[in-house]
Amino acid sequence: MAVCVLDRSGKALMPCSEKRARLLLARGRARIHRVVPFIIRLVDRQAHASRFQPLRIKLDPGSRTTGLALVRDTEHVDASSGEIQRGAAVLNLFELVHRGRQISAALSARRAMRRRRRGNLRYRAPRFLNRTRPAGWLAPSLEHRVVTTMAWVNRLMNWAPVTAVSSELVRFDMQALENPEIAGVEYQQGTLAGYEVREYLLAKWGRRCAYCDQEHVPLQIEHILARASGGTHRISNLTLACARCNAKKAARPIEAFLAREPKRLALILAQAKRPLKDAAAVNATRWALANALRATGLPVELTSGGRTKFNRTQLGLPKTHALDAVCVGKVAGVSVWCRPTLVVKCTGRGSYQRTRLDRYGFPRGYLTRSRRMHGFQTGDLVRADVPTGKKAGRHTGRVAVRATGSFNIQVAGDVVQGIAHRHCRLIQRSDGYGYSRIALLKGDASDGTASLSALSLPAVNDGVSRATG
Repeated sequence: MAVCVLDRSGKALMPCSEKRARLLLARGRARIHRVVPFIIRLVDRQAHASRFQPLRIKLDPGSRTTGLALVRDTEHVDASSGEIQRGAAVLNLFELVHRGRQISAALSARRAMRRRRRGNLRYRAPRFLNRTRPAGWLAPSLEHRVVTTMAWVNRLMNWAPVTAVSSELVRFDMQALENPEIAGVEYQQGTLAGYEVREYLLAKWGRRCAYCDQEHVPLQIEHILARASGGTHRISNLTLACARCNAKKAARPIEAFLAREPKRLALILAQAKRPLKDAAAVNATRWALANALRATGLPVELTSGGRTKFNRTQLGLPKTHALDAVCVGKVAGVSVWCRPTLVVKCTGRGSYQRTRLDRYGFPRGYLTRSRRMHGFQTGDLVRADVPTGKKAGRHTGRVAVRATGSFNIQVAGDVVQGIAHRHCRLIQRSDGYGYSRIALLKGDASDGTASLSALSLPAVNDGVSRATG
């Protein structure tokens, strides 16, 4: 990943490579400003003495995960048309995992506790009909998506000299999806025809075959009620099937095809009529996020999800949230995309409530009054060097503290339990996020370059600038 660089006064400079960051630290020209994401601060450079190149933040908003990418805008001439086209040299990739579901569950638990409390205190009347909601109000679980996304956009703007922002104006037109024959639906015409519908179905059916649950295979759009029997193209009559199941079902009624699997038949029929909740959540927050991005004062490019899917398909990039963000907007080529992705999981900063509740709102346990134990707090990034025993070795991750001094450390995909506090060393204080890294992606191109035109992109010097030297 590219390393963000700050000058002596904390202003952003052009990012540099990891190798150059190590040289600057070894020569005493820089100090470590932040560990995750790794940021250095120069001690002998001011921002006014540096040159900058155009950097852009790209976003792929989602209900559960939002993809972010910090890219450098590049230009090259199309060999066929002679026009100048915009490309993207990838610097950093991020995936921001939201906690909207946890917020909704916490509000439900609080509601149960208050209901129980009002049951014990009969004289306390419930509050209702006396609260007003401002214009543009969003539920806390939805507002969280906008707030956390903007928090990381502002962070990247503080760590890098960003000059523009590109984002999906995500929208699923429920009426048009339900009735494709409706007139005036622009995104179902021309080159992008069908991309919105396919993306909606992939999200609704979990990217697997509805008949055999097979994953990671090419999926085809299947009519539950065949067109030969009077079926329509409405979204409630569409599902996904692999080539084998699609050919095997053919024009047969689904009741006859799944006569031996009544449970699967009931699930498919129920899922077909059920709307996609994630699409509704994204629809509710799309304009709030767009207006928040415009408030930054940077030029904002808004585009559709169909354009993103079209770019990713034509460029031949793998399906990830971060690489979807790279494909947002006008992009004719992508270079140096084979980079690790930093997964940022929203964990919160704890709760003021020090009582555990059951599902009925009654207390079932109590937490300690102090959140910090032996100098550590739950969520801190620590490194534990255990010399002996079954857990001997080095463990790095988020810590969960206990009053006894026996901590748990959450490493990549696992939890190491029973680590003594004396073996732990603090790396970074908790900031409300958990960090992990996804390994390098392996693409078809050996240099990680993909382009829509036959003309290859020029060299990009590993996608980072050398201006900090």
